[in-house]
Amino acid sequence: MNSEQIAAALAEFDAAIAKTTDADAVWTALQTLSRQVIGAKLFTIMTVDMVNEVARRAYTSHPAEYPTSGTKPIRYDSWFDIVHKAHQTFVANTIVDISKVFGDHETIWSLGCGSVANIPVVVGGELLGTVNCLDVEHHYTPERVALSKHLEMPAKLAFLAAARAERT
Repeated sequence: MNSEQIAAALAEFDAAIAKTTDADAVWTALQTLSRQVIGAKLFTIMTVDMVNEVARRAYTSHPAEYPTSGTKPIRYDSWFDIVHKAHQTFVANTIVDISKVFGDHETIWSLGCGSVANIPVVVGGELLGTVNCLDVEHHYTPERVALSKHLEMPAKLAFLAAARAERT
């Protein structure tokens, strides 16, 4: 993606969230942007509640396989160290690597996905959650991971806009 295409995609995202007070519409706009910038067959948003040590899926492109109901406990592992502690994007480009950190790797594989980029969303030094993009094996090349930097600010805006929409 060139800079002109990125600028156009960002403008489209901005216009979409400027017009809505619906959290799902905000997440859908971020999903569209993410698919344009780095690609994502499967797209989810997870929010984090460190006080209660749980994560909640706030949005999903595949509600049958990944519903938004319920929470799951935070696991303290290598993924946690990368995303929660270092606030870095976690990338795994094979289903074997995914299986080392995600117990639902068989479901991921059944959806035609074998690579993942989990982008942390940090505001005020606090991890609010992650943007999770999954696609075919070896999809998240160094070039695509570099492009994911263009998703960081829109993701922060989306988290804040969705939280505002849920309060109203």
